[in-house]
Amino acid sequence: MKQTLGKRIAYYRKEKGMTQEDLSEALGISAQAVSKWENDQTCPDVTALPTLAGLLGVTVDYLLTGETAEPSTRVIPEEDRREMKNLVLHISVDSADGDRVRVNLPMLLVETVLNLGLSLPQVSGNEALKNVDFANLLTLVKQGVVGTLVEIDTAEKDTVRITVD
Repeated sequence: MKQTLGKRIAYYRKEKGMTQEDLSEALGISAQAVSKWENDQTCPDVTALPTLAGLLGVTVDYLLTGETAEPSTRVIPEEDRREMKNLVLHISVDSADGDRVRVNLPMLLVETVLNLGLSLPQVSGNEALKNVDFANLLTLVKQGVVGTLVEIDTAEKDTVRITVD
């Protein structure tokens, strides 16, 4: 069963540590309106969706559908950037022979490993990742670049995707 809009609002509100009152104040509406959304009695006004999604840390598309669109690369203004400890490096490798590798690493760990001159054992043994310069990726992230940073489709039909969010 697919999660409803109201359940997604409630879930992400709680994930952000917000009460219904906190969310209502941020949106300039009543706490009862938020309660009605979360109980699927009413829906937010369409003009409130971008602000609501921003407060909950999701996209409007995800808020409405529960599905994630392909991530895009974007540069976050300095005043809106999250700390390195709150970012995650996602590596996805699908090989032609059916192997699937999924690695999710906190960016703070990636930064620490690279600063110490060490390699990332989760990725260093993977042939598809051998030419990825993680130090350059770290530099991009520090400059506010997030989303899909690397997409590779090899001649051997391997697919690599690296994202940061």
